[in-house]
Amino acid sequence: MGLAPADAFTSLPSGLRDDLLNAYNDIVKNFAERRWEPAELNGGKLCEAAYTIVRGLADGTLPARSNKPRDMVGACKTMEQETAQPRSVRIQIPRMIVALYEIRNNRGVGHAGGDVDPNEMDATAVLYMSKWLVAEVVRVLHTLTTTEAAEIVEALIERQVALVWTSGDKKRVLKTGLTWKQNALLLMLSETGDVPEADLFRWIEHKSLPAFRRDVLRPGHKARLWEYDADDRTVRLLTPGVEAAEQIVHELAT
Repeated sequence: MGLAPADAFTSLPSGLRDDLLNAYNDIVKNFAERRWEPAELNGGKLCEAAYTIVRGLADGTLPARSNKPRDMVGACKTMEQETAQPRSVRIQIPRMIVALYEIRNNRGVGHAGGDVDPNEMDATAVLYMSKWLVAEVVRVLHTLTTTEAAEIVEALIERQVALVWTSGDKKRVLKTGLTWKQNALLLMLSETGDVPEADLFRWIEHKSLPAFRRDVLRPGHKARLWEYDADDRTVRLLTPGVEAAEQIVHELAT
């Protein structure tokens, strides 16, 4: 990966960057904990930060903090007039914001009287629209491919996985009876960026490093669950691996 995750938003004012990432991490955390209403509510804060960024890019000046326009739908519609901006900034990101904001405001989340109660289906839509928005902002800021941007966004998530116990440099998966692959997925979900092979092997308590490489790391790499660098001896969770790990968390929580 050419761009380090820590450098993804260095071009944004620190307050605006924090507004975006805090809302995003709250959505991910609440979704993992099956707290549907907070997960959906934070979608509104993410919309405000994303709108502020595209508006700032069009204006040539990025505000210090996110702003909430009086009429979000109208403000996003106005972005279509910014013909000097790339299509993503003037149309695609604003239209995704409108869709996300609609769930936040009119599906029984932002106020009483919506058509439905907060639920997993809507929270899932909020989660993946949020991932798309943050990844697209990264892509626009750095002219990356969609795959590169998505991987950076996954690496930025500050996950707290209830199934993983952490103490200093030790980690353990608290649920017994899982496969080596499932253990590896959960342990890596609790980390950001590259994980040293030696740490993962130690945490998982596998008895043989050659067998661990042969039976776990290389098959997971082939399945694109993670990127295993056999030279640097590091492992990085990829987007399909994140989704697989999150599915394990959801299944074990039910």
